[in-house]
Amino acid sequence: MYFLYNILLLIVAIILFPYYLIVVLFKGKYRKSIIPKLGGRQAEIFARLKSKKRLWIHAVSVGEVTAAAPIVEALKNKVPDADIVFSTSTETGQQMARSLIKGASAFIYFPLDFPCVVSNVLKTAAPDVFVMVETEIWPNFLKACQAQGVKTLMVNGRISPRSYGKYRLTAFFWKRIFAGLTAVAMITEVDARRMKKIGMPADKVTVMGNAKYDGLAARISDQLRDETCRRLNARKDERFFVAGSTHPKEEEIIIRVYRRILDLYPYYNLIIVPRHIERSSAVIDLLGQNGFTDVITLSKINRGKMRSGERIIVVDVIGELFKIYCVATVVYCGGSLVPKGGQNILEAAAWGKFIFYGPSMEDFSEEKKLLEEAGCAMTVKNARDLQKKILQVLRDEAGLEQRGAPGKAVVAANKGAAGRYAEMIEKFLG
Repeated sequence: MYFLYNILLLIVAIILFPYYLIVVLFKGKYRKSIIPKLGGRQAEIFARLKSKKRLWIHAVSVGEVTAAAPIVEALKNKVPDADIVFSTSTETGQQMARSLIKGASAFIYFPLDFPCVVSNVLKTAAPDVFVMVETEIWPNFLKACQAQGVKTLMVNGRISPRSYGKYRLTAFFWKRIFAGLTAVAMITEVDARRMKKIGMPADKVTVMGNAKYDGLAARISDQLRDETCRRLNARKDERFFVAGSTHPKEEEIIIRVYRRILDLYPYYNLIIVPRHIERSSAVIDLLGQNGFTDVITLSKINRGKMRSGERIIVVDVIGELFKIYCVATVVYCGGSLVPKGGQNILEAAAWGKFIFYGPSMEDFSEEKKLLEEAGCAMTVKNARDLQKKILQVLRDEAGLEQRGAPGKAVVAANKGAAGRYAEMIEKFLG
């Protein structure tokens, strides 16, 4: 099975090589990460580590980094003498990690899953324990960990319905991979049950909750809100409709809804945060095509340009969405009116905002259930339904603030998972 996996990996690498070469040479994307991912420039980083105890924690990108941050903080309180190596797969995740993760001794890029690459990097890193945040499974890397006696843990594990279906089709392969894992800790009972059905031994599976609650609750502050308002030059009489983590086809819907909001409430502003910031120029073009030319980007604001009357802000900077939610009056969370499984609704809930999203929320079904039970979030069927329900709630702005407030309590009430994950990791570190 490993032989077949590596043959497929090689074929895919050969097919994609020309594309990535063009992207690296002409667009600059992946330029920072490609050599480290092939094992280069890593030895000098590991040489600076001094502790006899060494942890390697891996988070794929921005979302996983958010979950990892409170776990790392809890770990440093429990094992302050341990060196923590923190890796990401994406450059945006690396940028977020360097600003959010406190206590890591080194930051690296996760190696590409070629046998010779992962084996060499792992020997140089020499961790006692490898920890993957959420479900990031690379067969050759985990096999190398097993061969070199490195304990492998999964924390904050989740398996979405879409991923579960794919894993089930190839369960015969993943069963062998999972057998090499030391232990896994999942967010919910549903995730744990799916993990067992895919092939993970039941005695290695536990449920510990979602560490993202801890991270979000810790970041909420009046100081952050005031700083964000000053940066956006947000006046007290202004109101903001924030559309976060939007995907193609959702921006068209948001623009139509915003136009209708303006007809009734001309003091409203719009902030659009595309899920992928490289689409920001396309979003600005779309706004122009619809007659909205008073647009400013967050990157220009961050470089010192003062927002002066622009009704629309396009966020083209990584790691800002959580802060932006603090100025919102009402929120739409993207990836949900298109079949993408939804995006993280906890960030807006932590600020006590009322949240709308579409029917595609498979990846955040538990969070959706909690917030809807608290009355601070609502599913909309389509674009027309979104417009109708937003206009309904805007008629009672004071009541809207009260309806969103329970979200903050939901986030606070579900704290504690980060500490449980830290205890689990400490136990296996020895």
